[in-house]
Amino acid sequence: MLVRNRILTLQLASLINPSSSSSSILPFPKPTLSFPTRNLSHWTLRNPTHHHVSASASKTTQTRQISDAARFVRTVLFVPPGVDPDEVTEDMVLPGSNIVIGPYAGESRIKEVEFVKSSGKAKECPKDHRPEFAILGRSNVGKSSLINALVRKKEVALTSKKPGKTQLINHFLVNKSWYIVDLPGYGFAKAPDAARMDWSSFTKGYFLNRDTLVAVLLLVDASVPPQKIDLDCANWLGRNNIPITIVFTKCDKMKASKGKRPDENIRDFQQVIRQNYKVHPPWIMTSSVTGLGRDDLLLHMSQLRNYWDQ
Repeated sequence: MLVRNRILTLQLASLINPSSSSSSILPFPKPTLSFPTRNLSHWTLRNPTHHHVSASASKTTQTRQISDAARFVRTVLFVPPGVDPDEVTEDMVLPGSNIVIGPYAGESRIKEVEFVKSSGKAKECPKDHRPEFAILGRSNVGKSSLINALVRKKEVALTSKKPGKTQLINHFLVNKSWYIVDLPGYGFAKAPDAARMDWSSFTKGYFLNRDTLVAVLLLVDASVPPQKIDLDCANWLGRNNIPITIVFTKCDKMKASKGKRPDENIRDFQQVIRQNYKVHPPWIMTSSVTGLGRDDLLLHMSQLRNYWDQ
């Protein structure tokens, strides 16, 4: 049934079910996007003390309901080029995300990857006009781990328990046709003073002057409450019209303290994002440890890349 024919309520709490079987690899089953729905007939204006509703009132209500459903698709879901929002169905939405898959999605498997170079300035980056995805996030959010998970190889990107290890713009060539770009993490105060001073200027220069940039994968740690620095980064990218996909990492983790679950932190983060974005950016839940969301993220990247190539 078409999404436009339903009133959809996105409930992030249903993404994670802590009462799942202990046999699962995760402490809860693989997160999926749940669309609790109600048929339009359930929302028609009916008064139990009356036996009928005027035709005009019924038509007005139905129009409002369709409008609400259409607004949901256009403001909550990420509908890619080539997809009519009125034709979106539930099976077109990737699990654990708000991303609709369209006709530009194609081959997403990574067959080979090679490190190309590290650049200290945006103008030193490769100039071969291949499309690229920049991976950005707070230090220790799991950028290098995500890269290794995407390419299914260990130590392609250097991982470290010491935040701030990546301090250059690192280009990795994938399938000899496009790049994954590992950017320095932000928000780590123990980097050298010079590096801290230069980070903002050279990274922002990369974003503003890189014509081959398809999108920024903004990594956000789902195991902790929303961080102001992540929200500020998302808002800066939005103000500068730089496409982003929010990648929630560590969705399999739960802090030892009495904190919120990852799905609750994700919901809180999105509530703030909606205040600044008229249309919610694409987002997806991932775990580098279990591989959660890896293949779906690559599929999403394929449709962005293929559209960029047109």
